[in-house]
Amino acid sequence: MKSVIVGGGIGGLVSALLLNKKGYDVSIIEQRDRLGGRLSYVEQDDFKIDEGPTIVLLPHMLTSILDEAGVPAENYELIQIDPLYSIHFKDGSTYQKYHDHEKQLNEVERLYPNEKKGYIKFMQVMDHRFEQGMESFIKRSFSNKRDFWTKKNLKTLVKLKAYRTVYQSLKTYFQEENMRLAYSLQSLYIGGNPYESPALYSLISYSEHKHGIYYLKGGYASLVEVLEKELEKRGIPVHLNSKVTSLTSEGDKATGLYIENEWVSADHIILNGDFPIMSKLLHSTKQSERKFTPSSSCLLLYFGLDKVYENTPVHQFFMSSDFSNHMKEVFENKIVPTDPSFYSFHPSVIDSSLAPEGKGVLYTLVPVPSGTHIDWSQQEDFIEKIIDELEVRGYPNLRNHIVWKKVRNPDIAEKEGLFQGGSFGIAPILFQSGVFRPQAKPSSLQNVYAVGASVHPGGGIPIVMQGAKNMVDVLQNDNEQEAEKWSM
Repeated sequence: MKSVIVGGGIGGLVSALLLNKKGYDVSIIEQRDRLGGRLSYVEQDDFKIDEGPTIVLLPHMLTSILDEAGVPAENYELIQIDPLYSIHFKDGSTYQKYHDHEKQLNEVERLYPNEKKGYIKFMQVMDHRFEQGMESFIKRSFSNKRDFWTKKNLKTLVKLKAYRTVYQSLKTYFQEENMRLAYSLQSLYIGGNPYESPALYSLISYSEHKHGIYYLKGGYASLVEVLEKELEKRGIPVHLNSKVTSLTSEGDKATGLYIENEWVSADHIILNGDFPIMSKLLHSTKQSERKFTPSSSCLLLYFGLDKVYENTPVHQFFMSSDFSNHMKEVFENKIVPTDPSFYSFHPSVIDSSLAPEGKGVLYTLVPVPSGTHIDWSQQEDFIEKIIDELEVRGYPNLRNHIVWKKVRNPDIAEKEGLFQGGSFGIAPILFQSGVFRPQAKPSSLQNVYAVGASVHPGGGIPIVMQGAKNMVDVLQNDNEQEAEKWSM
Protein backbone atom coordinates (compact mmCIF):
# COMPACT_ATOMS: atom_id res chain seq x y z
CA MET A 1 0.00 0.00 0.00
CA LYS A 2 1.19 3.48 -0.86
CA SER A 3 1.99 5.74 2.11
CA VAL A 4 3.04 9.35 1.54
CA ILE A 5 4.70 11.31 4.34
CA VAL A 6 4.33 15.10 4.16
CA GLY A 7 7.38 16.54 5.90
CA GLY A 8 10.87 15.17 6.50
CA GLY A 9 11.43 15.99 10.17
CA ILE A 10 12.59 13.33 12.61
CA GLY A 11 9.03 12.02 13.00
CA GLY A 12 8.66 11.59 9.26
CA LEU A 13 12.04 9.92 8.81
CA VAL A 14 11.45 7.38 11.59
CA SER A 15 7.89 6.76 10.35
CA ALA A 16 9.23 6.04 6.86
CA LEU A 17 11.75 3.49 8.13
CA LEU A 18 9.23 1.77 10.42
CA LEU A 19 6.61 1.57 7.64
CA ASN A 20 9.21 0.28 5.19
CA LYS A 21 10.13 -2.49 7.64
CA LYS A 22 6.47 -3.52 7.67
CA GLY A 23 6.36 -3.75 3.89
CA TYR A 24 4.68 -0.46 2.98
CA ASP A 25 5.52 1.46 -0.19
CA VAL A 26 6.49 4.78 1.40
CA SER A 27 7.83 8.10 0.15
CA ILE A 28 8.67 11.46 1.76
CA ILE A 29 7.67 14.89 0.43
CA GLU A 30 9.65 17.78 1.95
CA GLN A 31 9.15 21.43 1.02
CA ARG A 32 12.64 22.52 2.09
CA ASP A 33 15.94 21.62 0.44
CA ARG A 34 16.96 19.32 3.29
CA LEU A 35 15.58 16.72 5.69
CA GLY A 36 15.65 16.83 9.48
CA GLY A 37 13.30 19.62 10.53
CA ARG A 38 14.51 20.98 13.87
CA LEU A 39 17.59 18.75 13.66
CA SER A 40 20.13 20.68 11.61
CA TYR A 41 23.50 22.39 11.86
CA VAL A 42 24.64 25.98 11.90
CA GLU A 43 27.80 25.96 9.80
CA GLN A 44 30.50 28.45 8.89
CA ASP A 45 33.89 27.74 7.41
CA ASP A 46 35.00 24.47 9.06
CA PHE A 47 32.82 24.98 12.16
CA LYS A 48 29.46 23.37 12.82
CA ILE A 49 27.11 23.15 15.80
CA ASP A 50 23.58 21.89 16.38
CA GLU A 51 20.97 24.48 15.46
CA GLY A 52 18.24 23.02 17.69
CA PRO A 53 18.12 20.09 20.15
CA THR A 54 21.31 19.27 22.04
CA ILE A 55 20.59 17.19 25.16
CA VAL A 56 19.89 13.52 24.42
CA LEU A 57 17.40 12.23 26.99
CA LEU A 58 15.73 8.79 27.22
CA PRO A 59 18.63 7.08 25.43
CA HIS A 60 17.07 3.61 25.67
CA MET A 61 13.89 4.84 23.96
CA LEU A 62 15.94 6.40 21.18
CA THR A 63 18.13 3.34 20.59
CA SER A 64 15.29 0.80 20.82
CA ILE A 65 13.18 2.66 18.25
CA LEU A 66 16.15 3.04 15.92
CA ASP A 67 16.76 -0.69 16.30
CA GLU A 68 13.11 -1.43 15.50
CA ALA A 69 13.39 0.83 12.44
CA GLY A 70 16.38 -1.22 11.27
CA VAL A 71 19.11 1.37 11.94
CA PRO A 72 22.32 -0.42 13.02
CA ALA A 73 23.73 0.75 16.39
CA GLU A 74 27.23 0.95 14.89
CA ASN A 75 26.05 3.79 12.62
CA TYR A 76 25.97 6.30 15.49
CA GLU A 77 27.68 6.85 18.84
CA LEU A 78 26.14 8.06 22.09
CA ILE A 79 28.53 9.53 24.67
CA GLN A 80 27.35 9.64 28.28
CA ILE A 81 27.73 12.97 30.06
CA ASP A 82 28.41 12.85 33.81
CA PRO A 83 28.18 15.23 35.61
CA LEU A 84 24.98 15.82 33.68
CA TYR A 85 25.25 19.61 33.89
CA SER A 86 25.87 22.54 36.22
CA ILE A 87 23.22 24.99 37.45
CA HIS A 88 24.65 28.37 38.44
CA PHE A 89 22.43 30.45 40.71
CA LYS A 90 22.67 34.21 41.12
CA ASP A 91 23.54 33.75 44.80
CA GLY A 92 26.91 32.40 43.63
CA SER A 93 26.19 28.73 44.35
CA THR A 94 26.55 25.99 41.72
CA TYR A 95 24.56 22.75 41.89
CA GLN A 96 25.92 19.78 39.94
CA LYS A 97 23.63 17.06 38.65
CA TYR A 98 24.89 13.47 38.38
CA HIS A 99 23.66 10.20 36.94
CA ASP A 100 25.30 8.36 39.84
CA HIS A 101 22.92 8.22 42.81
CA GLU A 102 25.57 8.40 45.56
CA LYS A 103 27.36 11.33 43.91
CA GLN A 104 24.04 13.17 43.72
CA LEU A 105 23.27 12.52 47.37
CA ASN A 106 26.70 13.92 48.28
CA GLU A 107 26.02 17.00 46.18
CA VAL A 108 22.63 17.56 47.81
CA GLU A 109 24.23 17.16 51.23
CA ARG A 110 27.00 19.61 50.31
CA LEU A 111 24.64 22.44 49.40
CA TYR A 112 21.25 21.60 50.89
CA PRO A 113 21.68 18.98 53.67
CA ASN A 114 18.07 19.32 54.80
CA GLU A 115 16.88 18.29 51.32
CA LYS A 116 18.52 14.85 51.26
CA LYS A 117 15.40 12.98 52.43
CA GLY A 118 13.29 14.95 49.96
CA TYR A 119 15.56 14.01 47.07
CA ILE A 120 15.49 10.32 48.02
CA LYS A 121 11.68 10.43 48.26
CA PHE A 122 11.46 12.24 44.90
CA MET A 123 13.47 9.54 43.13
CA GLN A 124 11.59 6.69 44.82
CA VAL A 125 8.15 8.08 43.99
CA MET A 126 9.16 8.94 40.44
CA ASP A 127 10.55 5.41 39.92
CA HIS A 128 7.00 4.13 40.14
CA ARG A 129 5.33 7.04 38.37
CA PHE A 130 7.69 6.95 35.40
CA GLU A 131 6.68 3.43 34.40
CA GLN A 132 3.02 4.24 35.01
CA GLY A 133 3.21 7.38 32.91
CA MET A 134 5.10 5.71 30.07
CA GLU A 135 2.80 2.71 29.76
CA SER A 136 -0.46 4.56 30.35
CA PHE A 137 0.12 7.70 28.32
CA ILE A 138 3.39 8.04 26.37
CA LYS A 139 3.41 4.69 24.58
CA ARG A 140 -0.25 4.85 23.56
CA SER A 141 -2.28 6.89 21.12
CA PHE A 142 -5.72 8.22 21.99
CA SER A 143 -7.31 8.68 18.57
CA ASN A 144 -10.29 6.96 20.16
CA LYS A 145 -10.92 9.26 23.13
CA ARG A 146 -12.56 6.46 25.10
CA ASP A 147 -9.16 4.74 25.31
CA PHE A 148 -8.02 7.59 27.54
CA TRP A 149 -11.04 7.99 29.80
CA THR A 150 -10.82 4.60 31.49
CA LYS A 151 -11.05 3.94 35.22
CA LYS A 152 -7.45 2.71 35.20
CA ASN A 153 -6.15 5.86 33.50
CA LEU A 154 -8.13 8.16 35.76
CA LYS A 155 -6.75 6.34 38.78
CA THR A 156 -3.22 6.72 37.34
CA LEU A 157 -3.76 10.45 36.73
CA VAL A 158 -4.76 10.89 40.37
CA LYS A 159 -1.66 8.95 41.51
CA LEU A 160 0.51 11.10 39.25
CA LYS A 161 -1.21 14.18 40.70
CA ALA A 162 -1.68 15.48 37.17
CA TYR A 163 -3.92 18.26 38.48
CA ARG A 164 -0.85 19.97 39.95
CA THR A 165 1.76 21.95 38.04
CA VAL A 166 5.39 20.87 37.81
CA TYR A 167 6.45 23.54 40.31
CA GLN A 168 3.63 22.71 42.74
CA SER A 169 4.49 19.01 42.66
CA LEU A 170 8.09 19.74 43.68
CA LYS A 171 6.97 21.57 46.81
CA THR A 172 6.11 18.10 48.12
CA TYR A 173 9.80 17.17 48.12
CA PHE A 174 11.90 20.31 48.38
CA GLN A 175 11.82 23.30 50.72
CA GLU A 176 14.75 25.18 49.20
CA GLU A 177 13.78 27.39 46.27
CA ASN A 178 16.96 26.54 44.38
CA MET A 179 16.13 22.83 44.57
CA ARG A 180 12.62 23.44 43.30
CA LEU A 181 14.04 25.38 40.38
CA ALA A 182 16.69 22.74 39.70
CA TYR A 183 13.96 20.12 39.23
CA SER A 184 11.31 22.20 37.47
CA LEU A 185 13.24 24.12 34.79
CA GLN A 186 13.28 20.97 32.59
CA SER A 187 9.74 21.67 31.35
CA LEU A 188 11.45 24.35 29.26
CA TYR A 189 13.00 21.50 27.24
CA ILE A 190 9.58 21.17 25.63
CA GLY A 191 8.69 24.87 25.74
CA GLY A 192 6.53 24.65 28.85
CA ASN A 193 6.16 26.96 31.82
CA PRO A 194 6.98 24.99 35.01
CA TYR A 195 4.43 27.12 36.87
CA GLU A 196 1.72 26.00 34.44
CA SER A 197 2.72 22.65 32.85
CA PRO A 198 1.07 19.53 34.36
CA ALA A 199 3.02 17.65 37.03
CA LEU A 200 3.45 14.68 34.68
CA TYR A 201 6.31 16.63 33.07
CA SER A 202 8.31 16.55 36.33
CA LEU A 203 9.28 13.07 35.13
CA ILE A 204 11.78 14.78 32.80
CA SER A 205 14.06 15.88 35.63
CA TYR A 206 13.76 12.43 37.23
CA SER A 207 14.70 10.75 33.94
CA GLU A 208 17.91 12.77 33.67
CA HIS A 209 19.20 11.12 36.84
CA LYS A 210 17.72 7.69 36.23
CA HIS A 211 18.56 7.23 32.55
CA GLY A 212 21.38 9.72 32.10
CA ILE A 213 22.11 12.47 29.60
CA TYR A 214 24.00 11.71 26.41
CA TYR A 215 25.62 13.49 23.51
CA LEU A 216 25.39 12.15 19.96
CA LYS A 217 28.91 12.18 18.48
CA GLY A 218 29.04 14.74 15.68
CA GLY A 219 26.02 16.57 17.11
CA TYR A 220 22.35 15.62 17.39
CA ALA A 221 21.88 16.66 13.75
CA SER A 222 24.21 13.84 12.68
CA LEU A 223 21.24 11.53 13.35
CA VAL A 224 19.64 12.95 10.18
CA GLU A 225 22.63 11.83 8.12
CA VAL A 226 22.36 8.35 9.64
CA LEU A 227 18.66 8.12 8.75
CA GLU A 228 19.19 9.56 5.25
CA LYS A 229 21.75 6.88 4.50
CA GLU A 230 19.31 4.21 5.65
CA LEU A 231 16.55 5.68 3.46
CA GLU A 232 18.89 5.68 0.47
CA LYS A 233 20.07 2.14 1.20
CA ARG A 234 16.47 0.89 1.13
CA GLY A 235 15.50 2.93 -1.92
CA ILE A 236 12.84 4.98 -0.13
CA PRO A 237 12.01 7.96 -2.39
CA VAL A 238 12.60 11.45 -0.96
CA HIS A 239 11.35 14.52 -2.84
CA LEU A 240 12.91 17.80 -1.66
CA ASN A 241 11.78 21.31 -2.61
CA SER A 242 8.28 19.90 -3.03
CA LYS A 243 5.38 21.69 -1.35
CA VAL A 244 2.08 19.91 -0.72
CA THR A 245 -0.70 22.42 -1.36
CA SER A 246 -3.84 20.37 -0.67
CA LEU A 247 -5.32 16.94 0.00
CA THR A 248 -8.15 15.35 -1.97
CA SER A 249 -10.79 13.12 -0.42
CA GLU A 250 -13.97 11.15 -1.00
CA GLY A 251 -16.23 10.68 1.99
CA ASP A 252 -14.12 9.91 5.04
CA LYS A 253 -11.04 8.86 3.06
CA ALA A 254 -8.22 10.90 1.57
CA THR A 255 -7.48 9.89 -2.02
CA GLY A 256 -4.24 11.77 -2.60
CA LEU A 257 -2.52 15.12 -2.55
CA TYR A 258 -1.34 17.91 -4.78
CA ILE A 259 2.36 18.71 -4.90
CA GLU A 260 2.11 22.17 -6.45
CA ASN A 261 -0.07 21.29 -9.50
CA GLU A 262 0.75 17.59 -9.68
CA TRP A 263 -1.69 15.13 -8.11
CA VAL A 264 -0.35 12.00 -6.40
CA SER A 265 -2.59 9.18 -5.19
CA ALA A 266 -2.08 7.70 -1.71
CA ASP A 267 -3.59 4.98 0.44
CA HIS A 268 -2.28 6.68 3.59
CA ILE A 269 -1.12 10.24 4.19
CA ILE A 270 1.07 11.08 7.20
CA LEU A 271 1.41 14.74 8.19
CA ASN A 272 4.79 15.48 9.75
CA GLY A 273 5.30 19.12 10.51
CA ASP A 274 4.19 21.61 13.12
CA PHE A 275 0.59 20.41 13.38
CA PRO A 276 -1.21 23.78 13.67
CA ILE A 277 0.27 24.63 10.25
CA MET A 278 -0.12 21.13 8.77
CA SER A 279 -3.77 21.02 9.91
CA LYS A 280 -4.65 23.62 7.27
CA LEU A 281 -4.39 20.79 4.74
CA LEU A 282 -7.38 19.19 6.50
CA HIS A 283 -9.63 22.03 5.33
CA SER A 284 -13.07 21.84 6.92
CA THR A 285 -12.34 19.34 9.71
CA LYS A 286 -12.51 20.47 13.34
CA GLN A 287 -8.75 20.18 13.74
CA SER A 288 -8.17 22.72 10.95
CA GLU A 289 -10.23 25.26 12.92
CA ARG A 290 -8.86 24.56 16.39
CA LYS A 291 -6.96 27.33 18.17
CA PHE A 292 -3.63 26.29 19.65
CA THR A 293 -1.29 27.86 22.19
CA PRO A 294 2.34 27.84 21.02
CA SER A 295 5.25 26.77 23.19
CA SER A 296 7.86 29.29 24.23
CA SER A 297 10.41 30.34 21.68
CA CYS A 298 14.17 30.77 21.95
CA LEU A 299 16.75 33.34 21.16
CA LEU A 300 19.69 31.22 20.04
CA LEU A 301 23.26 32.46 19.81
CA TYR A 302 25.90 30.44 17.99
CA PHE A 303 29.62 31.14 18.21
CA GLY A 304 32.75 29.91 16.51
CA LEU A 305 35.65 30.27 18.95
CA ASP A 306 39.42 30.31 18.54
CA LYS A 307 39.75 28.10 21.62
CA VAL A 308 38.08 25.34 23.64
CA TYR A 309 37.16 26.07 27.26
CA GLU A 310 38.72 22.91 28.66
CA ASN A 311 37.38 21.43 31.90
CA THR A 312 34.07 23.20 31.29
CA PRO A 313 30.76 21.26 31.47
CA VAL A 314 29.18 20.45 28.12
CA HIS A 315 25.82 21.68 29.43
CA GLN A 316 25.32 24.60 31.84
CA PHE A 317 22.35 26.57 33.13
CA PHE A 318 22.72 30.12 34.36
CA MET A 319 19.77 31.16 36.51
CA SER A 320 18.45 34.69 36.85
CA SER A 321 17.82 36.41 40.17
CA ASP A 322 14.06 35.88 39.71
CA PHE A 323 13.21 32.82 37.59
CA SER A 324 9.46 33.13 38.21
CA ASN A 325 9.51 36.66 36.81
CA HIS A 326 11.41 35.44 33.74
CA MET A 327 8.68 32.84 33.16
CA LYS A 328 5.98 35.48 33.66
CA GLU A 329 7.61 37.72 31.07
CA VAL A 330 7.88 34.85 28.57
CA PHE A 331 4.47 33.20 29.01
CA GLU A 332 2.16 35.95 30.30
CA ASN A 333 3.51 39.42 29.53
CA LYS A 334 5.23 38.20 26.34
CA ILE A 335 8.01 40.77 26.49
CA VAL A 336 11.78 40.65 26.08
CA PRO A 337 13.01 39.27 29.43
CA THR A 338 14.62 41.83 31.73
CA ASP A 339 16.78 39.35 33.66
CA PRO A 340 16.71 36.00 31.84
CA SER A 341 17.97 32.56 32.75
CA PHE A 342 19.79 30.84 29.91
CA TYR A 343 21.48 27.59 28.85
CA SER A 344 24.86 27.02 27.20
CA PHE A 345 26.22 24.08 25.20
CA HIS A 346 29.96 23.66 24.58
CA PRO A 347 30.32 20.26 22.86
CA SER A 348 33.89 20.92 21.75
CA VAL A 349 34.98 19.80 25.23
CA ILE A 350 34.25 16.20 24.17
CA ASP A 351 34.02 16.38 20.37
CA SER A 352 36.91 17.81 18.34
CA SER A 353 35.16 17.10 15.02
CA LEU A 354 33.04 20.26 15.21
CA ALA A 355 35.76 22.84 14.61
CA PRO A 356 39.34 23.17 13.29
CA GLU A 357 42.07 21.88 15.60
CA GLY A 358 42.32 23.86 18.82
CA LYS A 359 39.10 25.76 18.13
CA GLY A 360 35.56 25.27 19.38
CA VAL A 361 31.87 26.07 19.11
CA LEU A 362 29.43 27.44 21.69
CA TYR A 363 25.61 27.62 21.70
CA THR A 364 23.42 29.66 24.03
CA LEU A 365 19.65 29.42 24.39
CA VAL A 366 17.49 32.08 26.06
CA PRO A 367 13.76 31.30 26.58
CA VAL A 368 11.76 34.16 25.04
CA PRO A 369 8.10 34.64 24.04
CA SER A 370 6.71 33.07 20.88
CA GLY A 371 4.96 35.30 18.36
CA THR A 372 6.17 38.01 16.02
CA HIS A 373 5.13 41.06 18.04
CA ILE A 374 8.73 41.75 19.13
CA ASP A 375 11.09 43.36 16.61
CA TRP A 376 14.14 41.19 17.17
CA SER A 377 16.20 43.24 14.74
CA GLN A 378 16.17 45.95 17.44
CA GLN A 379 17.39 43.70 20.27
CA GLU A 380 21.15 43.92 19.81
CA ASP A 381 21.52 45.37 23.33
CA PHE A 382 19.73 42.33 24.76
CA ILE A 383 22.07 40.00 22.84
CA GLU A 384 25.11 41.91 24.09
CA LYS A 385 23.80 41.61 27.63
CA ILE A 386 23.65 37.81 27.28
CA ILE A 387 27.22 37.74 25.98
CA ASP A 388 28.28 39.85 28.96
CA GLU A 389 26.64 37.33 31.31
CA LEU A 390 28.32 34.41 29.53
CA GLU A 391 31.67 36.09 29.86
CA VAL A 392 31.30 36.89 33.56
CA ARG A 393 29.61 33.70 34.72
CA GLY A 394 31.01 30.90 32.55
CA TYR A 395 33.42 31.75 29.73
CA PRO A 396 36.13 34.24 30.76
CA ASN A 397 37.30 36.71 28.11
CA LEU A 398 34.72 35.23 25.68
CA ARG A 399 34.48 38.27 23.42
CA ASN A 400 38.17 38.08 22.53
CA HIS A 401 37.77 34.47 21.42
CA ILE A 402 34.71 34.85 19.15
CA VAL A 403 35.59 34.16 15.51
CA TRP A 404 32.00 34.44 14.29
CA LYS A 405 28.51 34.83 15.72
CA LYS A 406 25.09 33.92 14.37
CA VAL A 407 21.64 34.58 15.84
CA ARG A 408 18.34 32.74 15.44
CA ASN A 409 15.19 34.42 16.75
CA PRO A 410 11.42 33.66 16.79
CA ASP A 411 10.88 35.52 13.50
CA ILE A 412 13.26 33.15 11.72
CA ALA A 413 11.64 30.14 13.40
CA GLU A 414 8.18 31.17 12.18
CA LYS A 415 9.42 31.74 8.62
CA GLU A 416 10.83 28.21 8.66
CA GLY A 417 7.47 26.67 9.56
CA LEU A 418 7.29 26.67 13.37
CA PHE A 419 3.87 27.71 14.68
CA GLN A 420 4.08 31.36 15.85
CA GLY A 421 7.83 30.90 16.16
CA GLY A 422 7.43 28.48 19.08
CA SER A 423 10.49 26.25 19.25
CA PHE A 424 8.89 23.08 20.65
CA GLY A 425 5.50 22.63 18.97
CA ILE A 426 2.35 23.55 20.85
CA ALA A 427 2.69 24.32 24.57
CA PRO A 428 2.48 21.40 27.04
CA ILE A 429 -0.39 22.93 29.02
CA LEU A 430 -3.15 20.75 30.49
CA PHE A 431 -5.59 21.07 27.60
CA GLN A 432 -2.87 20.40 25.04
CA SER A 433 -1.53 17.27 26.76
CA GLY A 434 -2.55 13.62 26.59
CA VAL A 435 -5.96 13.13 25.03
CA PHE A 436 -6.29 16.90 24.46
CA ARG A 437 -3.29 16.99 22.11
CA PRO A 438 -3.65 16.22 18.37
CA GLN A 439 -3.47 12.43 17.95
CA ALA A 440 -2.03 9.93 15.47
CA LYS A 441 -5.39 10.09 13.66
CA PRO A 442 -6.03 13.81 13.88
CA SER A 443 -9.24 14.22 11.88
CA SER A 444 -12.34 12.55 10.47
CA LEU A 445 -10.32 11.39 7.45
CA GLN A 446 -9.71 7.76 8.38
CA ASN A 447 -6.49 7.27 6.42
CA VAL A 448 -4.75 10.52 7.40
CA TYR A 449 -2.26 10.30 10.26
CA ALA A 450 0.03 12.74 12.07
CA VAL A 451 3.36 12.75 13.86
CA GLY A 452 5.60 15.48 15.27
CA ALA A 453 6.32 17.63 18.32
CA SER A 454 2.79 19.08 18.37
CA VAL A 455 1.20 15.63 18.20
CA HIS A 456 0.75 13.29 21.20
CA PRO A 457 2.89 12.27 23.06
CA GLY A 458 4.75 15.55 22.48
CA GLY A 459 8.12 17.20 21.98
CA GLY A 460 11.72 16.07 22.41
CA ILE A 461 13.45 13.86 19.85
CA PRO A 462 12.94 10.44 21.54
CA ILE A 463 9.31 11.32 22.37
CA VAL A 464 8.63 12.35 18.75
CA MET A 465 10.18 9.04 17.69
CA GLN A 466 7.85 7.25 20.11
CA GLY A 467 5.00 9.19 18.52
CA ALA A 468 6.09 7.82 15.12
CA LYS A 469 6.05 4.29 16.53
CA ASN A 470 2.58 4.87 18.05
CA MET A 471 1.30 6.23 14.74
CA VAL A 472 2.64 3.28 12.74
CA ASP A 473 0.99 0.89 15.21
CA VAL A 474 -2.34 2.70 14.73
CA LEU A 475 -1.99 2.64 10.93
CA GLN A 476 -1.09 -1.06 10.95
CA ASN A 477 -4.04 -1.86 13.21
CA ASP A 478 -6.38 0.07 10.90
CA ASN A 479 -5.13 -1.93 7.91
CA GLU A 480 -5.56 -5.23 9.72
CA GLN A 481 -9.12 -4.32 10.68
CA GLU A 482 -9.86 -3.23 7.11
CA ALA A 483 -8.46 -6.50 5.72
CA GLU A 484 -10.49 -8.49 8.24
CA LYS A 485 -13.64 -6.63 7.23
CA TRP A 486 -13.12 -7.46 3.56
CA SER A 487 -12.39 -11.12 4.28
CA MET A 488 -15.70 -11.66 6.10
